[in-house]
Amino acid sequence: MTNLETRGHLLTEQANASSENLDRLTSLELVDLFNREDARTLLAIAHARESLAQAIDLTTQALKKGGRLFYVGAGTSGRLGVLDAAECPPTFCSPPELVQGIIAGGAGALIRSSEELEDRVTDGEKAIAHRQITELDIVLGITAGGTTPYVHGALQAAKSRGAKTIFMACVPREQVTFDADVDIRLLVGPEILAGSTRLKAGTVTKMALNIISTSVMVRLGKVYGNRMVDVAVTNNKLRDRAMRILIDLTGMTRQQAAELLERSNKSVKLALLMYWTDLDAEGGIQLLDECQGQLRDAVLKHQKSSSL
Repeated sequence: MTNLETRGHLLTEQANASSENLDRLTSLELVDLFNREDARTLLAIAHARESLAQAIDLTTQALKKGGRLFYVGAGTSGRLGVLDAAECPPTFCSPPELVQGIIAGGAGALIRSSEELEDRVTDGEKAIAHRQITELDIVLGITAGGTTPYVHGALQAAKSRGAKTIFMACVPREQVTFDADVDIRLLVGPEILAGSTRLKAGTVTKMALNIISTSVMVRLGKVYGNRMVDVAVTNNKLRDRAMRILIDLTGMTRQQAAELLERSNKSVKLALLMYWTDLDAEGGIQLLDECQGQLRDAVLKHQKSSSL
């Protein structure tokens, strides 16, 4: 781990030659500069494609075995982890405990700066103990500069409990090393505003977390084609989305879709299976359970059994 007093050499702390005259640019020049620099986030994701794929595979395997995914971070990194975790239940109808965000300082740090708390290694260790992390779980530590003691403490504690670990940073391995099961480096270069990692580093981190969590949910059967068939129907917008999914995939009328959605207890996945197989809700639930929630597999299994 890099000495906390000598961080100036880190990629995330260096000055960006492209923004030396930042305080003298016009508004349009500022927008153009941000646009050029933000393009680096796409290249960073492309260069990290293999490690991102490894993270998806490792996390999918763990969750299929009953494990949980924890994001751990401080400041911006912690907030991004909490945000991604919070979006999983409404998007994929996943239980809140399946993907969780841990941030230094707790819930209060989401709206009030508490970056000083990131220097406490023991707080990271305590957070892991509090969540009762086990060998079934995955802990993904997010630290733009790679040195955050809170994250290092959490990851080391997770490893000691047998959990799999993923390290995500925006500095190269030669600047900061960490022995994790998967090591993701998102190299976007120095920030326009030197050291302000809520900019490119924050953007590329959000992109990477989107890729990991969405891909894992796809692999867990939460998606059919490119439709979120496990969407939680909790408000009018999501009910309308559920109805449109049913109409688009089956060709039924809106009234028919509404009736089927009610008979399936507002489960789009179950409604589709009932429509395609003529099973009742109880039979559909049983078949989905047999196929580990995979709608496509359930349909194919029913077709095969019907043809015998």
